[in-house]
Amino acid sequence: MAREVRTTREIGRLPKAHLHLHFTGSMRPSTLLELADKHGVHLPEALTSGEPPKLRATDERGWFRFQRLYDIARSCLRTPEDIQRLVREAAEEDAADGSGWLEIQVDPTSYAPRLGGLIPTIEIILDAVHTASRDTGVGMAVVIAANRMKHPLDARTLARLAVRYADRGVVGFGLSNDERRGLARDFDRAFAIARDGGLLAAPHGGELAGPASVRDCLDDLHAERVGHGVRAAEDPRLLRRLADKGVTCEVCPASNVALGVYDKAEDVPLRTLFDAGVPMALGADDPLLFGSRLAAQYDIARDVHGFTDEELAELARQSVRGSRAPKEVKDRLLGGVDTWLA
Repeated sequence: MAREVRTTREIGRLPKAHLHLHFTGSMRPSTLLELADKHGVHLPEALTSGEPPKLRATDERGWFRFQRLYDIARSCLRTPEDIQRLVREAAEEDAADGSGWLEIQVDPTSYAPRLGGLIPTIEIILDAVHTASRDTGVGMAVVIAANRMKHPLDARTLARLAVRYADRGVVGFGLSNDERRGLARDFDRAFAIARDGGLLAAPHGGELAGPASVRDCLDDLHAERVGHGVRAAEDPRLLRRLADKGVTCEVCPASNVALGVYDKAEDVPLRTLFDAGVPMALGADDPLLFGSRLAAQYDIARDVHGFTDEELAELARQSVRGSRAPKEVKDRLLGGVDTWLA
């Protein structure tokens, strides 16, 4: 009698949405090298070795090093053509990984000095997103994120601008950088402006700080999605709250290990969140620095955490449902998930 051979479906063909990808961090390493050469930017060996830099952000020194590398990479984006290239390549990478919808997150204030100001920067980014989406077939939108290391008044300015461009492709408002710094409630007014303007509230929380930072996102910022959120696994009551409210956690397994949130991939609580009914959208965070893109996160779920194809399909559905994609895009992607399983 012949042995039954177990086959698994190809992750890259599983339709999915990508909801946690940072702007500069989406860059291809080869593109970084070319742009650095173009603009005469000296890159440290950590960004030129061909291997992801060794990072650990659980202490202040480690987080500073991570931010410094990110800032150096960002300094290579100096022209509208650079922005267009980055966005197009991000969409191409997502298309190869089976993503049909990408929400890319950006703090435009970081690019404005080289691109002519805040409003021109937002318009350059949105034009690039529109063109890349048209050319690649990947639906795209933008989450504008405030930096919690800056003054809350800056966040209010960004929120008003984000709302102004809600009909041009901005779908959400975020809060990034080290959640151990600054209180979520300091940014409550900015998030109120964004929510009143119809934008999704998607702050970071529950990565470098514990479950309390996730509760703060819910209580103070009325988050509909939480960037990361994995530390909620340490609080069963918080898990129930996230599940009951249907708040999607944008979980980035490779990033969590690279930054030292967890020592190894087995420790990332994917199974805990999934079994608790917390919706998840797997994300790549910053592939430039962490060395893996979207499909690799699903590989981790399958190979390390034992997710079956049926469970991977449900993760993909959760990513689509948690997105701000138009209904027709959601319906198409969800139908594609069913076809992948069939």
